[in-house]
Amino acid sequence: MRILANENVSASVIKRLRADGHDVLSAKESMRGQTDRAILERAQKEERLLSTHDKDFGELAFGWGLPASCGVILLRLTGAKAHVDCQRAIAALESRTDWVGHFSVVTDNQIRMRRLRSLAASKGDASDR
Repeated sequence: MRILANENVSASVIKRLRADGHDVLSAKESMRGQTDRAILERAQKEERLLSTHDKDFGELAFGWGLPASCGVILLRLTGAKAHVDCQRAIAALESRTDWVGHFSVVTDNQIRMRRLRSLAASKGDASDR
């Protein structure tokens, strides 16, 4: 997978994803201090799945209607133990291949996916309008 990890995604998750062969661009390493909008635009431009802990990306995609067909994964893990959250994040990210075109929320025990309008509209999916 091609992933853009937001600044709040832990280095251990990024390191593990890279070790597993994924192409991971870290906002912390190469886009430090950029706005959420700039990060989303880069993910979209480079066709990278955006992984984040920041709920604001939902507002950008749904409220503002910014293009996000690259796919956004919001990690909402409990944070009780960092190594457990790391394992859950990796397991969730690697469990699917259909992230593109969806805003997905990963919690401790489930994954919820909602089709993004930018992709649904271009495919004529009236159920998401």
